[in-house]
Amino acid sequence: MFIKPALSGKSGFALAEALVAMCIVMLILMALCAFSMFSTRSFAALYNYVDLDDANRIAMDTLTRDVRQCKSVIDCTSGRLVLEDGNGFALGYIYDADARTLSRTNVAGKKVLLKQCDRLLFKICQRNTMSGGYDVYAAATPATAKVVNVSWLCSRTLFGRKANTESVQTARIVIRKQGN
Repeated sequence: MFIKPALSGKSGFALAEALVAMCIVMLILMALCAFSMFSTRSFAALYNYVDLDDANRIAMDTLTRDVRQCKSVIDCTSGRLVLEDGNGFALGYIYDADARTLSRTNVAGKKVLLKQCDRLLFKICQRNTMSGGYDVYAAATPATAKVVNVSWLCSRTLFGRKANTESVQTARIVIRKQGN
């Protein structure tokens, strides 16, 4: 005798239902991966920006302090600034375009202030001869220099793209001390 199995109302997933479920899970996983990649890039870019900004601030503070306290400018080119410090010794800031670094040199040695610096420009000026004026004019010689203008731009390669600090660092620094 042949017994017919009773249908209990249970049935398994059909192939179409399984494919739809797998597609939904794959879409969710792809969205999570895309979000993860986007947030990783964002955090890396933010870290890059903060790290370069800190290095720029420290370099600018050091340069500003040294220029304000120097006695005079000994020599200046677009990539090099040599000052006479308060003790009468030479103090230099040298930009190496090939190494992309700005270094501070004095009798104690050499220290790299900026790394990954794409461009840097020193320019010396003299003050306005009119009282109450804040304009500066290009200095003919380092002996007449009373103002130092400096600007630079740093960048890094982040995920295969060059990413800069979002702004050019610039300063107009007035020499406070007078030479004897």
